[in-house]
Amino acid sequence: MNSVLPRQPPVDHAPRERVQLSVTGEESATICELLSSTTARQIVAALKEGPKPASEIATAVGTSLQNTSYHLDRLVEGDLVEPTETWYSKKGREMTVYALRTHEVVIRF
Repeated sequence: MNSVLPRQPPVDHAPRERVQLSVTGEESATICELLSSTTARQIVAALKEGPKPASEIATAVGTSLQNTSYHLDRLVEGDLVEPTETWYSKKGREMTVYALRTHEVVIRF
C-alpha cells in the first residue's frame, strides 16, 4: 500500500559557503567547544554527505538515537546544523531532516 505522504522527498538545501570567525569571539569558543566531542564531529562528517534524519545519522555514527539527538540539539543551538525538512517513516511518523548550515568554518587568529 502506498502512503499519501511522501516518505523521503528530495531536500532543497543550500548551506552557506563559508563562515569566518575571530578566535577571540564568543561564537568561535562555542564552536570549538561543540566540536571537542568526537560524536559531534562524526555527526558533522555524516551530514557532509547530505541531509539526513537523526535515525540515519545515528546509524552512520554508530551511536544511539538519544545520544545523536543530544548532539544534534547542541549543534543546532551552535548554528552548525539546522533542521531543513520533514520526512515520514514507514509507520507515518514525522522525522526531522538535518543539514549543515555552512560548508566551511574558518577561525582567524
